[in-house]
Amino acid sequence: MALPALGLDPWSLLSLFLFQLLLLLLPPTTAEGSGQEPVPRVRYYAGDGRRALSLFQQKDLRDYDILLLSNDGNTLFVGAREAILALNIQDPGVPRLHNRIPWPASDKKKMECAFKRKSNESQCFNFIRVLVSFNATHLYTCGTFAFSPACTFIELKDSKLMPILEDNITEGKGQSPFNPVHKHTAVLVDGMLYSGTMNNFLGSDPILIRTLGHPVLKTDNSLNWLQADASFVAAIPSTQFVYFFFEETASEFDFFDKLHTSRVARVCKNDVGGEKLLQKKWTTFLKAQLLCAQPGQLPFNIIRHAVLWPANSSPASHVYAVFTSQWQISGTKSSAVCAFSLTDIERVFEGKYKELNKETSHWTTYMGSETNPRPGSCSVGPSSDKALTFMKDHFLMDEQVVGTPLLVKYGVEYTKLAVETAQDLEGNSHLIMYLGTTTGSLHKAVVSNNSSAHLVEEIQLFPAPEPVRNLQLAPTQGAVFAGFSGGIQRVPRANCSVYESCVDCVLARDPHCAWDPESRTCRLLSIPVPKSWKQDIERGNPGWACAIGPMGRSNQPKSRPQIIKEVLAVPNSILELPCPHHSALASYCWSHGAATIPEASSTVYNGSLLLLLRDGAGGLYQCWATEHGFSYPVVSYWVDSQDQPLSPDPELAGIPRERVEAPLTRVGGGAALAAQRSYWPHFLTVTVLLALVLSGALIFLLASPLGALRARGKVQGCGTLPLPPGEKAPLSREQPLKLPKEHRTSASNVDADNNHLGTEVA
Repeated sequence: MALPALGLDPWSLLSLFLFQLLLLLLPPTTAEGSGQEPVPRVRYYAGDGRRALSLFQQKDLRDYDILLLSNDGNTLFVGAREAILALNIQDPGVPRLHNRIPWPASDKKKMECAFKRKSNESQCFNFIRVLVSFNATHLYTCGTFAFSPACTFIELKDSKLMPILEDNITEGKGQSPFNPVHKHTAVLVDGMLYSGTMNNFLGSDPILIRTLGHPVLKTDNSLNWLQADASFVAAIPSTQFVYFFFEETASEFDFFDKLHTSRVARVCKNDVGGEKLLQKKWTTFLKAQLLCAQPGQLPFNIIRHAVLWPANSSPASHVYAVFTSQWQISGTKSSAVCAFSLTDIERVFEGKYKELNKETSHWTTYMGSETNPRPGSCSVGPSSDKALTFMKDHFLMDEQVVGTPLLVKYGVEYTKLAVETAQDLEGNSHLIMYLGTTTGSLHKAVVSNNSSAHLVEEIQLFPAPEPVRNLQLAPTQGAVFAGFSGGIQRVPRANCSVYESCVDCVLARDPHCAWDPESRTCRLLSIPVPKSWKQDIERGNPGWACAIGPMGRSNQPKSRPQIIKEVLAVPNSILELPCPHHSALASYCWSHGAATIPEASSTVYNGSLLLLLRDGAGGLYQCWATEHGFSYPVVSYWVDSQDQPLSPDPELAGIPRERVEAPLTRVGGGAALAAQRSYWPHFLTVTVLLALVLSGALIFLLASPLGALRARGKVQGCGTLPLPPGEKAPLSREQPLKLPKEHRTSASNVDADNNHLGTEVA
């Protein structure tokens, strides 16, 4: 019997009521991205076959921290804990072990390390910290050596590592840190090693030193050129200079809290030290502040890593550096990638100096005259005593080196980066950055000509979250190698085959991928590139790139789908129609033929359409994605009823169909459950909660009149007096209770907050 007021039969009304309860029970769906922050378009989790990785590991080895690529690009040298490895990476897939040599700390050094209260399980080992190519036949390496740094040469024969001889091991103080957790950097230039590290056991004496050549030069710790907490992250050589990038406490700012700042220091390659003053010390040491910030925002003041690209130190070269912030925004960490022109860095070092006013302890701009040659310049021969005296106190530059933010990302901490350039089909050059995170993910970012970056993908490298310790790009192999505690992951630069359509291939905006209309596949760019291939990195417009060829439908999106998934359901059931979200940058919506979906009997939850199947609810349902202003159908469903099948739509004739079973739940008539997932637990939960609420309300309503009746039935005046405010009732009736008349509060009756305490009878 139908209800005339609503036009619904009882089962339909019950179905509609339970569906509304389900909508109230479901949590709200949140958007993935907000604002203008770049979001990875595609995410791959660990073990995803679409982005296959190749893992190299050895069961008895840990901490694959240092990576070095051979000159021919075919061998990857790895510095692990107490071992050095040579990996053959010519063939795709898992790198093959060419050979490995052990270099453990001696038992004596390990005993001394343990005696100094360091851990035998995690610290008293030889952690490799320096691994550089000395020449064609030798590598140079340094390690912590159980908190007693040591260095040695390793001979190479056909890319094979020769064993280390005990007689060739030398002290490595100043070249390698004592503690494996301390940051460090080293670069070999013209046969000399430039290092930045901690120079003592306690980790409170930072040093910049040049070794393996004459004379050996280092910073003077008595002149406070470096703060005690300086942390070095990169060393980059240029034509005349070597630049060190590090982070330390800012001495020129007077704040109530410790303020960190990022620095770039410069020394000349031809520095020979002073004759009388600054003997065996740098005479060209200068440093300047690095500023990486968005306009009107707090700066990203902690540098984590830096690289030079192109590496030929040309005027067009830039330093790309990763920064994090000392402050948290909305309780989350944030990161940024800034570009610094090598020309701007040199210009700042040619500017004015700062000097410390010893009376006020404030840093001000030096306005005096300069000597000739200019202090800190790479003049031939030793500088004069006057210039060296000036250099002792004027080592900080007045101007900041301001960088250009290319990528700002919240909720992520970047640890390492590797950069390269790639050309698209139109001949435009794009900067590609590979960024490792503290949680073990790899971001691939592309910077366009307008200096705006977009994230192509995010790849989770490890099953358990842990930091990416190092990245090494191998261009000839088309891969990026990531080092972590348990091994080396080989990551192909791109996996174009995962994009199955022209629309998806073009919207990916990956310079390494292009659509091949002949094979109808997204392929890795090759040389030479066929003219028929399609790509649009700048705009990402499939309507232009896919207009010609078998995917011409993308030019003008139509409602006519390529394939239809048929779903056969029962009346008064809740049907779930999934919509795969291939892109995190797209917005998704549903359509029901040419009409809109009724809100009373449908909702979208996590992209899926929850539909209450009633009369007239069947037909064509399509999920549409809109990205970069381009709309295209993602999936199409034809929903039909088992009781009253719909007549075929003549406009959909000829389209291939596929029968699928979508999750559904029957809510009326006691029909059998025909679903993979049931919503009955939701209904039972709502029913129980509703019953509890009604029961509680009923008890409350009944309890109020009963309380009033009991209050009226109480006997008044039974020898007890009402207690004054602040007094507590006695726990025993045997002791009389004194009246508060003429009562004065003593010191014992006042608590610590100066509140009056009542008399309490135990």
